[in-house]
Amino acid sequence: MRARVIDGILVFEAVVLVYFLLLNAVYLLFSVVAFFRLRTHRRRSGPLGLDAIVRSSATPGISIIAPAHNEEATVVESVRSLLQLNYPLFEVVLVNDGSKDNTVQAAIDAFGLIAAPIPATLALGSQPIRGVYRSPALADLVVVDKANGGKADALNAGISFARYPIVCAIDADSLLEPHALTRAVVPFVEDPTTVAVGGIIRIANGCSIDGGQVTRVRLPRNPLALVQVVEYLRAFLPGRMTQSAYNGLLIISGAFGLFQRKAMIDAGGLRTDTIGEDMEIVVRLHKIFRQRREKYRIVFQPDPVCWTEVPESLGVLGRQRNRWQRGTLQVLGFHTGMIGNPRYGGVGLLSFPYYLLFEALGPVVELAGYVVTALAVGFGLIDWRYAQLMFLVAIVFGALNSVAAVLLEEIAFRRYPRLQDLLMLTAVAVLENFGYRQLTTYWRVKGIVDFMRGKRTWGTMTRKGFKNT
Repeated sequence: MRARVIDGILVFEAVVLVYFLLLNAVYLLFSVVAFFRLRTHRRRSGPLGLDAIVRSSATPGISIIAPAHNEEATVVESVRSLLQLNYPLFEVVLVNDGSKDNTVQAAIDAFGLIAAPIPATLALGSQPIRGVYRSPALADLVVVDKANGGKADALNAGISFARYPIVCAIDADSLLEPHALTRAVVPFVEDPTTVAVGGIIRIANGCSIDGGQVTRVRLPRNPLALVQVVEYLRAFLPGRMTQSAYNGLLIISGAFGLFQRKAMIDAGGLRTDTIGEDMEIVVRLHKIFRQRREKYRIVFQPDPVCWTEVPESLGVLGRQRNRWQRGTLQVLGFHTGMIGNPRYGGVGLLSFPYYLLFEALGPVVELAGYVVTALAVGFGLIDWRYAQLMFLVAIVFGALNSVAAVLLEEIAFRRYPRLQDLLMLTAVAVLENFGYRQLTTYWRVKGIVDFMRGKRTWGTMTRKGFKNT
């Protein structure tokens, strides 16, 4: 009996070992592809310079849609920051999603807004519109007041009121760099088949903020926020750069993304019955255009920057990762017919299998590997040297991939120019594998369990908010 148990454990350990080797090989491939893509991107910077885009009469107008819920304290500063963006033709559509505070009144008082007519018909459905407000002095600002329906519902309302062909979906508590729109719109200008573009999300914790703009980039002092800097670099630079290379990008962050308005309306807008609406709409756009056999592009641009605040407490961070995991599983469940389906090109044959094997199932395999290995060594069922091999593959290779993401950031953008910042990020890329990685694995496994139990709520997300520093 003992021999059979040992044989079973060895087989399981071999499977886990192969899994970790495959996972880290994929991450390494991502880093290599991203290196060459970033180098090409930096050399090109687009055939049209930023100044030419700003001056060109052919540059498409953009409607920035900012959902807001109980943002009374920050809404005025956020809107003023958006109105100061360096772009030739844009508007800000602030959508109040049933706030219980004075978000709408704060905007009315600050910008001299007056009531405007509500259109009889709207392009997309949403919760009832309670009022529309415009400014006689600021033609580029409209405030939509609606009953609460969630972020996706608020974005659908904003798309209905948008008057420009490109819509930019952002979080109300995020900060765009002055040239973010100009950099993000380049793919639309270069290729009219572009239907969506995502920018990079960077962490504002620890940075100096003045007038709604990041004026000095610094690493967070909070350890949880600091380790998330490395996480975000690893997720955006290697992963999304590579998926964008073969038009297989499956997610554009809800904090900052540009979409062709017509394509969004044709798709029926964002789903309001999922907590992963940002990923689901991108997958659905892939599906629609592939089924129509129409040429299209969904692109990741690494240089348009959106700064956001990340959680600094274990409770809030755990709920966020739980929600991200459940959202991924929801989207995979909605579109199971695309998995491994050659009809959907790289999306079906590469991106979906990657998300299924490494994002959906990965936490279960990793946690099981840790637990079984520890118990087997503790009971003397396997040699401790085998556990060392597992450790090297799972931890050391993981650290190397994180360090690679930091180096990509340094080579391409140098947002953290100080040597001590680079050394700190490199150290964090190694140290995150000792405790933090295992903790996020637990949160994600809990997200899988909650998904199977039918949990659909977002969970409470507490933020400190941006302050001038």
